[in-house]
Amino acid sequence: MPSLISAARLTDPLMQWVDLAVKTHEMLLSSGSVIRMRTERIAKAGLLPSAVDLEEFQLMGHEKLAAASESGMAMARQWHSSHFSLANRALQQWLQGTTAFFSLAGSVTPAQAAVHSDALVQATAGTAIAASELSDAAACIAHEGLKPIHAAATSNARRLAELQA
Repeated sequence: MPSLISAARLTDPLMQWVDLAVKTHEMLLSSGSVIRMRTERIAKAGLLPSAVDLEEFQLMGHEKLAAASESGMAMARQWHSSHFSLANRALQQWLQGTTAFFSLAGSVTPAQAAVHSDALVQATAGTAIAASELSDAAACIAHEGLKPIHAAATSNARRLAELQA
């Protein structure tokens, strides 16, 4: 099923989290369906499962391990790429804010105080923007981690539904 949220909307932090919630919901519904179909298959197979049943049961374990491994690697890659960017940005904002604060504190004239207070406001605004990037990074990490699990759950739900039909 294609994403219900367009890529343009993913630039908004709230929409990133909404999209993640929609994908998670879809994955959970698919997982529930897969669990029900596989449990029924295990129960029907009983103590003497066929070769096809054994192949499906083995596939269950392999798919879970593969999706979990891929998810972990995707999240680690995304965290690594965003971590350095965010750390650098946070350090820059901290230095700018500290410099602006001490410049304001050292102002001698009202004109200097006005210029330095403007610099402090700008640095504070930059800090707020940098903080919002943390939410973006967390949403991206979660999206990357969910992709392989979502893909496995939804494809299994489709495949198993076709087998039952």
